[in-house]
Parts: sequence; structure tokens; C-alpha cells
Amino acid sequence: MNSYLKEIADACNIRKNLTFHIARHTFATTITLSNGVPIETVSKMLGHKPVKQTQHYAKIVDIKISQDMQELCKKLKMSL
Repeated sequence: MNSYLKEIADACNIRKNLTFHIARHTFATTITLSNGVPIETVSKMLGHKPVKQTQHYAKIVDIKISQDMQELCKKLKMSL
């Protein structure tokens, strides 16, 4: 798997060392959590039993926090 990722990186001129481990982090953070998938669901997708294990993989990115705060502000303004 890692050798295929290295080939893809070379073909795309990506300088970062791509590995399966990095792919899991990217999936958990960029693809799922940043698009509103609950961490419990991400945990199941990654095959983790305790959610705590997923929290290690799935670091919340700053832009997601900003988006969530904007959504909260919209909801609070609507309910006033």
C-alpha cells in the first residue's frame, strides 16, 4: 500500500512522504470531521472500539471550529 502511495505522490509531484498512516489521519480529519461527520461514526469507519483511540487520529482542524461557531451563531440568532 505504501509503495503505491509513493508512486501516486511522485506522479502528482507531492513532496510529502505519503503513507497509509497519513492517509488515515487525512481521512479522519479532512474528509470526515471537517464535513460534519460525528466522531463516533468516524471511530466506526476506522475500526476503533473506543472513541478515545479515534481522537488520537482525528485532530480537529481550526477551520472546522470556525465553521461550527458560525453555525451556532446562525442557530442562536434564529431562535431569538
